Parts: sequence; C-alpha cells; structure tokens
Amino acid sequence: MWILFAFASAFFAGVTSILAKCGIRETDSDVVTAVRTMVVLVFSWLMVLITGSLEGLILLDVRTVLYLILSGAATGVSWLCYFKALQLGDVNKVAPVDKSSTVLTMLLAFLVLGEKISLLKLLSMLLIAVGTLLMIQKKETQNTGVKGHTWLLYAVCSAVFASLTSILGKIGITGIDSNLGTAIRTFVVLIMAWLIVFLKGKQKDIKKISRKSGLFIVLSGCATGGSWLCYYHALQTGPVSAVVPIDKLSILVTVIFGRVVLGERLSRNATVGLCMIITGTMLLLVR
Repeated sequence: MWILFAFASAFFAGVTSILAKCGIRETDSDVVTAVRTMVVLVFSWLMVLITGSLEGLILLDVRTVLYLILSGAATGVSWLCYFKALQLGDVNKVAPVDKSSTVLTMLLAFLVLGEKISLLKLLSMLLIAVGTLLMIQKKETQNTGVKGHTWLLYAVCSAVFASLTSILGKIGITGIDSNLGTAIRTFVVLIMAWLIVFLKGKQKDIKKISRKSGLFIVLSGCATGGSWLCYYHALQTGPVSAVVPIDKLSILVTVIFGRVVLGERLSRNATVGLCMIITGTMLLLVR
C-alpha cells in the first residue's frame, strides 16, 4: 500500500512545481513560500481532524518533537531555496537538481537508518545521478532568458536540505500518526517562512500578489498538502531508500506539465537523462 501513496505523492509534487512556477512569475519567492505554507498548514490540520489523529498529541515525547522540528526546519530551508531557484531558472532544469536529493537520501538512509544498499540500488543511484547531470546541461533550444547559474546553487541547497528532511522525518514519525507528524512539521515551516519574510522586510510585497498569482499559490499549497500527506504515510510504512525515489518521479509529471503549460522543451540529452532517472527509480521496485 505504501507504494500507491508514494506514487500519489509524486503526482501531487509534480503538479506543485508547475503551479508554483506560475505563481512566482510576478511575486517574490520568499513571500510565495510563506503564503503557500499557510495553505498547507490548514490542509494538514484539517486532515488531522478528519482522521481523528489529534489524540496523538498526548503521546508525543521530547525526542519525536525534536526530530519533527528539525525536519520542519530543513523543509523550510529547502523550500526557500527551491522556489528561489524556480524563480531564477527553468523548471525543467531546477526540478532534476532538486530530485537529485534521492541519491543523497539513499546514502543517508544507509549511514543513519541502517538500510541495506544492494548492487541493484547502487546501479539505481548511478542511473539517477548521471540522468540528473544530463538534464541540467545547457539546453539546445532557444534562449529562455535565464541568466547565470545562481539558480543552480539554490537548487543544490534545496536538494541537500530535502535529503535531511526525509531522514529526520522518518525518525520523527516513528510511533505516531503520519498526518499528525506532517501537521506539526508544517507549523515549523510556517514559522520559518514568515520569519524570513519579516527579516528581509518583504511583508509589503504581500499586497502586490495579483488574483491570478494568488490562485496559483493556493492551488500549489493544496497540491503540496496532498503530496505531503501521501509521502509521510508511505514513509511511515515503507523503506526510505524506496519511498523517496518513487516520490522523486514527480519530475516526470513536472516535465509533462512544463511542456504543456509553460512550453518548456527538453533537449535530446535531457530526454535521455529523464529516461535514466525513471529507469533507476523503477529498479528500486524490483524485489
């Protein structure tokens, strides 16, 4: 069953990237992150109430809360970096770098959680890594107006903190309901996101959000909420080294919607890279 939730998480995560890209075209990325997090917070706590998971609060211990806070903090940093990268670069380039956190997460799962790495997993990691490199190569198509490589730095930071998020989240939701764990983590992300907005003095930019951008931001937040709920449910019952790669298949959804909605095309090398990432991920499902 965890496999179905992992694939559902991938779908919603892919939709999130496109909706977010549309929402940050005319809006500051930090402000977008903060507003989106409010939507996700409402969504996640609503699920807690619907599933009756609220009673789990009294069962929380200090260790669990600590890891959930750390996971939420890592998520906050990852989000801020990711949406800044989306604002500066093409979604078809940013998404593969962010999804490269798969390899790092599998290594951390081996070192921290003691999950085994087989030859098949090593092959999978190699395919995903090489595929990612191919996808971030310079595009052969026309100039898209993206300047410099600052987006790459933000995308790499997003991937690193996303890996830490998965490991810390896996530890934090052990023994508690995944919906409740997601809601607690989201609250931490919300505090971080708005703290960044006020520290940078960007709170005035909230008034600049147009109705169209606001709609995309809200929809993106709803998609993120759905992705998180599915992801952490899968993470609670399945191995990190398998759940995370499946979740990263959201890149396929991102590429498809990126082509249909944003008109972004893949080069020949990028297409080969995408196929390698998908192949490497599917190998993890071989028992």
